[in-house]
Amino acid sequence: MSAVSEKVFISPARYVQGANTLSRAGHYVSQLGQQALIIADDFVWKMVGETLSDSLKGSDISFERAIFEGESSTAEIDRLVAQGEKYQAGVVIGFGGGKTLDTAKGVADRMNAACAVLPTTASTDAPTSALSVIYSDDGEFESYRFYDKNPNLVLVDTAIIVKAPPRFLASGIADALATWVEARAAIRSSATNMAGGQATLLGQTIGEKCEEVLFDHALLAWQANEAQIVTPSFEAVVEANTLLSGLGFESGGLAGAHAIHNGFTALHGEIHELTHGEKVAYGTVAQLILDQTPQAELEEYLDLYLALGLPMTLEALKLKDVSDDDLYRVAEAALKEGESIHNLAYTLTPDQVVYAIKAVDVHARAYMEKLGWE
Repeated sequence: MSAVSEKVFISPARYVQGANTLSRAGHYVSQLGQQALIIADDFVWKMVGETLSDSLKGSDISFERAIFEGESSTAEIDRLVAQGEKYQAGVVIGFGGGKTLDTAKGVADRMNAACAVLPTTASTDAPTSALSVIYSDDGEFESYRFYDKNPNLVLVDTAIIVKAPPRFLASGIADALATWVEARAAIRSSATNMAGGQATLLGQTIGEKCEEVLFDHALLAWQANEAQIVTPSFEAVVEANTLLSGLGFESGGLAGAHAIHNGFTALHGEIHELTHGEKVAYGTVAQLILDQTPQAELEEYLDLYLALGLPMTLEALKLKDVSDDDLYRVAEAALKEGESIHNLAYTLTPDQVVYAIKAVDVHARAYMEKLGWE
């Protein structure tokens, strides 16, 4: 239980979302500075780099592009800080997926520069937060790195995001569905949120609204994504994945789902091919089981996850032949001192975490059999 009694809510300074908003990036970035370092990988740059370049040039913003090399690690942040300082950038622009954005936030913080975040998928809630998830160069979770402020600008172009594979939207939905499951658990135990205080009523309300939007619109949005059409449901889910989930987890709190995800990163092999959200989905159901969620409610989550093609069995999680020793490695990593699983209102042993991971597989298979899906 936390001794912190203050309620804290934090958020980015400006959030902009809509189709073709990237063409307006120069207008918004110009309010932050006139010399920018753009962090983007080659794939994103080849796809939409010209649109961003033209918009920045149209607002008389000079820029240098830095190539993101794939991992939000300390070494990558150090490398890009050196490039940004040499260029004397006053604005750092993260342009791409979650790890690119987390890296850009780390670079901006080190340089004391303004930070603009331009996601090209709605696959995580990384864009709005004042923290980065730091991994080793090999992709193993190391720590959360916290910053003094959230990004100055988050600009979300839904015309770009709708062209991404639906798997990424589903991953974002999974990450966002963890928001209220974890936040309500953290609130129940009076745990400190990611902003360093107790949840405000607004933080709580955002988490609840995030889940409501997803249960109402997730499948409609996923279908629109498959057809590459921007619909009101698609816009709603992109906002839930990005803004509502981002504010909800940060000002509400994390708990078991993300800790179990972090535990999974301790394993090597095919599981690393899965997205952040796909592993969080499994961790969310594991937490629901630990929370003694009634069967009918648990099956509501399973139904949506399975409809979106998210991994709900050990086989789908690329762990078909996983050993107990490996599952205990996951549990021990999830239970490390400082992990968010300790925000739950009860204390867990490695045995209980392993049993919950196995129980997800058992309950998902039973549910699929009940529906005739196997």
